[in-house]
Amino acid sequence: MSRNIKPFFILTDLIIIITAFFSSFIIINEITILFNTNFWLTSFIILSSYYLFSSLFRLNKKIWQYASVGELKIILKTLIFSIALTGILQFVIFSHIQYRLLFVTWLLQVILIGGSRFSWRVLKDKIGKYNPNKTRTLIVGAGSAGAMVARQLLYSQSCQLRPIVFVDDDPRKQQYDIYGLPVVGKVNEIPVLVKKFNIENIIIAIPSLKRQQLNSIYETCLKAKVKTKILPMLEDLVTGKVSVSQFREVSVEDLLGREQVKLDNKSIQSSITNKVVLVTGAGGSIGSELCRQISDYMPAKLILLGHGENSIYNIEMELKELYKGRFAIETEIADIQDQKKILSVVGYYKPDVIYHAAAHKHVPLMERNPEEAFKNNTIGTMNVAKASDFHSVNTFVLISSDKAVNPTSVMGATKRLAEMVVQDMNKSSETNFAVVRFGNVLGSSGSVIPLFKKQIEKGGPITITHPEMVRYFMTIPEASRLVIQAGCLARGGETFVLDMGEPVKIVDLAKNMIKLSGNSFEDIPLLFTGIRPGEKLYEELLNEEEIDDKQVFPKIYLGKSSTIYINEINDLILSYPLFDKEALRKRLLELSKGTNEIPEKQILSKDVPVEA
Repeated sequence: MSRNIKPFFILTDLIIIITAFFSSFIIINEITILFNTNFWLTSFIILSSYYLFSSLFRLNKKIWQYASVGELKIILKTLIFSIALTGILQFVIFSHIQYRLLFVTWLLQVILIGGSRFSWRVLKDKIGKYNPNKTRTLIVGAGSAGAMVARQLLYSQSCQLRPIVFVDDDPRKQQYDIYGLPVVGKVNEIPVLVKKFNIENIIIAIPSLKRQQLNSIYETCLKAKVKTKILPMLEDLVTGKVSVSQFREVSVEDLLGREQVKLDNKSIQSSITNKVVLVTGAGGSIGSELCRQISDYMPAKLILLGHGENSIYNIEMELKELYKGRFAIETEIADIQDQKKILSVVGYYKPDVIYHAAAHKHVPLMERNPEEAFKNNTIGTMNVAKASDFHSVNTFVLISSDKAVNPTSVMGATKRLAEMVVQDMNKSSETNFAVVRFGNVLGSSGSVIPLFKKQIEKGGPITITHPEMVRYFMTIPEASRLVIQAGCLARGGETFVLDMGEPVKIVDLAKNMIKLSGNSFEDIPLLFTGIRPGEKLYEELLNEEEIDDKQVFPKIYLGKSSTIYINEINDLILSYPLFDKEALRKRLLELSKGTNEIPEKQILSKDVPVEA
């Protein structure tokens, strides 16, 4: 309650209590004993006992514009205890109790004090509800979340949305009111109801919706041609990251997202809580989300290692602001290609767990720069793995890609060789080395989604390589959660494969994004450009040699280890500077696919002397 309102209620209560006590004499016809010593003394006792119990029960600490049954109970308790104390003191002082007088006084106090408080809420409600400048809003979902949304909008002066009606497919809720707002129909009636009630905005308030259900509801809302928003994710509401009034636009992640898997928090806590954890590539999309989720389990120390200073600085500031010193956060600007630096960092911090997310992931760029892909993705992984072995790290988790399966690109080939390095290290090391493999993540820096968004902002066209191109997708938070869970399952040598769900046509993804932007297919055309070097129409998560199909946790499968060519990899590490780009690309693909013959003629780069 504001400081301006509190004195008002204190003064109002004083007037109400005296008026109620005075009126009770008139009602029970005891006017003859008004204003005697008994009257003044009892008046003082009633006032004192009321202010005593209103202070104890914090009656004047309530915000009355949100008053409900709970506040009414507080009023009743305060008045019952104050009248009871008055009666006891009357008996002690006067040897009798004026039962009828006190009862009528109490009854009048309940009516007048309760009325004064709830009239404040009624006034605020009236101002909030009937503000003509607020946007008329329809709420989809008349459950607990929808009711919370309606309450928040009705009583918030800052929010510019005014709830008008609900829709819900539950027949039991039809024709009922929630906070005075009627449930007027079902979801499929939204276009008609929008016109009937002059709706300007729609809020989908069903946090538990599955992807297919959300798609269906959103398609119906699109037909109404008004702006549609959705509640924040349920996990963000529960953790307090956002409030129920912080609505957001429906995103492609919502339409492609899946049901969350319940993690084994006990095993995660045993491997992360009060442990030292190092994340490479900590500034990237996957690495930074790993850091956020690891932080929720309170490690003793979290080391953020990355090559880009700005991205590492950003995630460091975010985590320090959020967790405010509850655990140590350290940063290291380092290139994983620098073997001595990596050995030094791992030796200094002695981490219990390393999540290796650092990698070059952009397929076309790596086709043009195969030596950089090999240095970073394969040699860099070997450097971190050897440092882990040398300093007895307990668990090392390599984050790999579905492009490492039967690779057709340099990026996929170098990630496949990185997997071989890790699996070979596990044979002789006390460190538990494991690989976690998954497909594309929505919204990552290498994803098509940021590209499509930019193309839509420019008015199109959206460029797609092939109409039949399909990819597996999962959200960054889901992928990160499952990576952490897989790390806890690692006993050494495993290749964990994340269940990516159903593959998604890139054409369908583009069409969804056009709809989400509020444009039509005429406004934003699609342009097919042809498959780029290194790309595949379809991605795979396991090759024939690896197929096991053993599920070790919901959405986590275990693949068999395939052939490892570690000697050939070591030879290539020594000789790759002598290769021309095309020869290196060819050798990487041969080796990653198990074609173990050395090319008859190695094409040497003109820029690298043979002596090198």
